[in-house]
Amino acid sequence: MTTTQPLDIAFFGSSLVSAYWNGAATYYRGMLRALAARGHRVRFYEPDAYGRQQHRDMADPPWARVVVYAGDDEAAALRCVDDARGADLIVKASGVGVFDALLEAAVLDLRAPGSHVVFWDVDAPATLARMQADADDSLRAQVPDFDLVLTYGGGEPVVSAYLALGARGCVPIYNALDPETHFPVAPDARFDADLGFLGNRLPDREARVEAFFLDAAERLPGRRFLLGGSGWQDRALPANVRHLGHVYTADHNAFNCSPRAVLNISRESMARCGFSPATRVFEAAGAAACLITDAWPGIAHFLEPGTEVLVAEDGAAVAAHLDALDPDRARAIGQAALRRVLAQHTYAHRAAQVEALFEGRDAVSGLQEVA
Repeated sequence: MTTTQPLDIAFFGSSLVSAYWNGAATYYRGMLRALAARGHRVRFYEPDAYGRQQHRDMADPPWARVVVYAGDDEAAALRCVDDARGADLIVKASGVGVFDALLEAAVLDLRAPGSHVVFWDVDAPATLARMQADADDSLRAQVPDFDLVLTYGGGEPVVSAYLALGARGCVPIYNALDPETHFPVAPDARFDADLGFLGNRLPDREARVEAFFLDAAERLPGRRFLLGGSGWQDRALPANVRHLGHVYTADHNAFNCSPRAVLNISRESMARCGFSPATRVFEAAGAAACLITDAWPGIAHFLEPGTEVLVAEDGAAVAAHLDALDPDRARAIGQAALRRVLAQHTYAHRAAQVEALFEGRDAVSGLQEVA
């Protein structure tokens, strides 16, 4: 527990209780659970949209009050905004998926002495690209009105871009490990393979999946490859690739612990910005999996290439890593990664960082100093 005065946090995001077509779920869960563990009170507002409530993978947690509102009712969304009035920290995350512009405008009306309103961008490269391409984008005009912008990653390029748009401050709060949910387990025969990759089929990811995962599979026809995630069912795959469909969060540890190695492939926009480790990086490290990742600027800030992670420039390099990887080395890399993330990259570390931003600081000047 912290000695800091507890914050009443009202958070508007895509979903806390469902990871279905919702890659931010693990980030939200780890971050908010860690803040609650430090004594802060959390309310999470999410829409009933995209089938997420029908594909829940967790019950309402004891550490947050989850409020689900109709995804086709603007008035319901605005009632949630009114319910958040008076909270110490009011967060509008990017990518809620419905009523984003409405919510961004509405939460800004909640700014008041003692109530700080923050925009938390969980896909900064995409959000910035959208705003930079459209001078009339509603969020672009609102960026200077938020007390602070927090981002899921991106490093200096993202910080500079937000400051150029007039942000009062911008601080990356990187992905991390929640050791309570992601940890080593016994291998599971359902996920037995030489290389596993878990990721939904998305427009700015598919070409990189072809280049890093499917190309490697074609180069190693005698090896077994495992593909988890939604959207791949109508995609032609090499004969040695087995597609699982959506893999629920409860199976992620087994998925990471069973193959010889697991692969991380960043979306194109994330790889380009760098300093944007995907949730999968820390999930895999937390399970002591041997991780192979595509190359992106900043990887060494999180894991040491060669000893804690294997880095590949293309599918040929992925295939070469896998071909040379024996069980002993795979275990050594996985164990080294687990030690590193437990020491430096848990959500407890990130929650302490968020707390420090608000502890005894003015919401504008103090946060600008941090940024």
